[in-house]
Amino acid sequence: MPVAAVVRGGGGAGKAGPAQTLAEGAEEGAEPHDQEEEHYHQEEHKVNEKVAAHHKVLTSLIAGAMAGALAKTVIAPLDRTKINFQIANKPFSAREAARFLYDTVRNSGVLSLWRGNSATLVRIVPYAAIQYAAHEQYKLMLNFRNKKHLPPHLRFLAGSLAGVTSVAFTYPLDLCRARMAVTPKAFYNHIGEVFMRMIREEGFRSIYRGFTPTILGSIPYSGFSFFTYESLKKVHAETHSGRDPNPLERMCFGAVAGMVGQSASYPLDIVRRRMQTADLVADE
Repeated sequence: MPVAAVVRGGGGAGKAGPAQTLAEGAEEGAEPHDQEEEHYHQEEHKVNEKVAAHHKVLTSLIAGAMAGALAKTVIAPLDRTKINFQIANKPFSAREAARFLYDTVRNSGVLSLWRGNSATLVRIVPYAAIQYAAHEQYKLMLNFRNKKHLPPHLRFLAGSLAGVTSVAFTYPLDLCRARMAVTPKAFYNHIGEVFMRMIREEGFRSIYRGFTPTILGSIPYSGFSFFTYESLKKVHAETHSGRDPNPLERMCFGAVAGMVGQSASYPLDIVRRRMQTADLVADE
């Protein structure tokens, strides 16, 4: 009969040696740390497990592209209003924003509120796809302890790296979108004309004007956005016994994450927009 069994049986049949007692004590002391219960969204995890590893990048690209296209199309009029105030030397107010929207519709029609949205989609589809897919891959790379949730500093790092990666691949499209959003319809007829005129009139380097503040801004924006979203999901899993969040809860997580990320990076966003449209504003 093994010694451990004799000890557990008691009755004075045998006593464990000091070394064995210390070993068992160390093993028992290690159990709570190694087997600490980790709360996570169980149904979401099951769905992720069903997707083959070689398909996860593709599904992440598709999901990111669809989400980015839908979000940017819905908020396009507000985004154009934001860019107008960023490059203009006048303070923002709800009344002035409403007046800008009213004047735009009166002078150019309702569809003019979505002017430049095609350029936005050309940029946001690859941007969001790359960002989302990169974030998933960075989470896997940084998950050294094979946990369901990354520690806070690695959550921020994964988001920041995803933002830098997506900006590096899609920046000229962002500049193109900004220029189309702040110019009259007759100024640029299509996306290709923006690039051709900028290169011909301002030089090739002009299509990367504002790149540095954009990269610097993507670090806090994406870092805090993904950090906040992942943290809210973790808290939800812990407080709801692993129940998956419903669509409204997910939308609220995303709204809070976007607000935190935008607030953290907004000063650099203004610098970026003004550098992107400096020549246009000077001409006006």
